[in-house]
Amino acid sequence: MLFSSRTSRLLMSAAVALLPAAALAAPKVGEPAPAFTGVDAHGKTVTLSGLAGKTVVLEWMNDGCPYVVKWYKSGEMQKLQRDATTKGAVWLTVASSAPGEQGHVDGETALKQTADRNASPTHFVLDPKGVIGRAYGAQVTPHMYVIAPDGKLAYMGGIDSIASTDPADIPKAEPLARLAINQVLDGKPVTKPVTRAYGCSVKYAN
Repeated sequence: MLFSSRTSRLLMSAAVALLPAAALAAPKVGEPAPAFTGVDAHGKTVTLSGLAGKTVVLEWMNDGCPYVVKWYKSGEMQKLQRDATTKGAVWLTVASSAPGEQGHVDGETALKQTADRNASPTHFVLDPKGVIGRAYGAQVTPHMYVIAPDGKLAYMGGIDSIASTDPADIPKAEPLARLAINQVLDGKPVTKPVTRAYGCSVKYAN
């Protein structure tokens, strides 16, 4: 998944640098996370109710977004996925791009992308109508959410603190999502439960 500098610049023209910490229509931290039913890339039904009692991480994905490329090309997203799932979390990569829009994938393509990236989400959830994305107020890719084992939303916001497409910035940034995931897995309160998300706008259907 390599991009030329010219391609990256073109893709960035559709990117959103930062969003307010409280996104429009987003659910509230400390309240029950929105219920959902989705289908993953294998055709398996995935429900939030079926994941009760587990820490659930949701990552909004658009394979053409340079902010997403930054995290996967560097291997840092894969590392975060493995670290979280090894500790017992369920990781849901969610694609809410509409058919014909950048980032839309079918099951076969999603599985190939996952294999090519050596990624390890628990499920790659297909959301072409944007039902799950809108329920969570997901605005950008990657937009990150963490649901605690009690079913309440514990974190929503950015993957880290530096809104950049440069992988060199990852070790310099505050690892907001990683901190939230680990705090929830450890049964501790999330110190920064709502943060600014950055990335490319989610390409919802009109």
